[in-house]
Amino acid sequence: MNFLGLTFLIRLVMVWFWTVYLTFAIGLGTVTADEGLLLLQSTTSTVNSGLLDAILPRFTEQTGINVRVVASGTGQALRNAQNGDADLVLVHAKRDEEKFVAEGYGLARFDLMYNDFVVVGPPDDPAGVRQTQSATQALSKIAAAGVYFVSRGDESGTHKKEIHLWELTDRDLSEVIRRPWYLESGAGMGATLNIAINKQAYTLSDRGTWIRFGNKGDFEILFEGGEELFNPYGLILVNPKKHPHVNVVDGQTLIDWLVGEEGQRQINSYRINGNQLFFANAK
Repeated sequence: MNFLGLTFLIRLVMVWFWTVYLTFAIGLGTVTADEGLLLLQSTTSTVNSGLLDAILPRFTEQTGINVRVVASGTGQALRNAQNGDADLVLVHAKRDEEKFVAEGYGLARFDLMYNDFVVVGPPDDPAGVRQTQSATQALSKIAAAGVYFVSRGDESGTHKKEIHLWELTDRDLSEVIRRPWYLESGAGMGATLNIAINKQAYTLSDRGTWIRFGNKGDFEILFEGGEELFNPYGLILVNPKKHPHVNVVDGQTLIDWLVGEEGQRQINSYRINGNQLFFANAK
C-alpha cells in the first residue's frame, strides 16, 4: 500500500473511532441524567452562606439524586436557565423570577425561604448611616457625604435590590453610578465585601453571606430592618417545552423536598454561631 492509500485508511479509522466515541459519550450523558444528576443554577448567597452544602447531602441520601450546583448572580443564573443550562433555579429577585415564568422559561415559582439585606460599613460611619430610619435614607446619606460605596454591579439579586433602593431615593441612578465614590466590583458578595473593607466603604449584603463571611475586620451592620430590605428566595423548574432535556422528574422531586416538611426544617435549623441565616416560608 502506498503512502496516500495508508493515509486514507488511517482517516477512515479515525472517523469510525470518533463516531463510536461520540455516540458512546452521548449515551453516557443520557444515562447519567436518568440516574439522577440534577443541575441547579443558584444565587451565590445560598452557596457563600453554606446552606446548600449543609442540606443537599441529606436530600441525596434520602432520594439517591445527585445535585450539581452552579453558583452565579441571579441575573446570570436566570440567563443560563433560559439557555437550557439548568434543570431548575434557586434565586432571589422575585420580579425577574415572575417574568421568567411569564415568558414560558419556567413552569412555576415556589416560595422557599427568606432573610434580609443589611448595609455594612466602617465603625466610624462617616455618612451617619446609623442614624437613618430607612435603607433609602441610608443610601441618600452615603451619596450626600460622597463616601465610598461598593456595588455588586453584576445583575445579581443583591444588585437588583440596590438599584431598586436607589430608585426610591430622590437621586438619578444614571448620575449616581458616574460619581467617583460609587464603585462596582462586578463580582460576588464575598469579593465585594473584601473590596469594601479594603476601601473603608459601605455596601449592601445579604445577611446570610455577611454572617458567614470570615474577613469582617472591624466592619459592622450599620443599618438593618424594614420591608425595603426583605429578601425572598424562589425555586423554579425550567420548562421542558423550551428545553426537552430538562430533568423534570428529579427537579420536581427536589422542589417537593425543599418546600416539604423535611426541607423546610433543614433550612430553619441551619445556623452559624447560633444565628439562623434563612427562614422557611413555603406555602
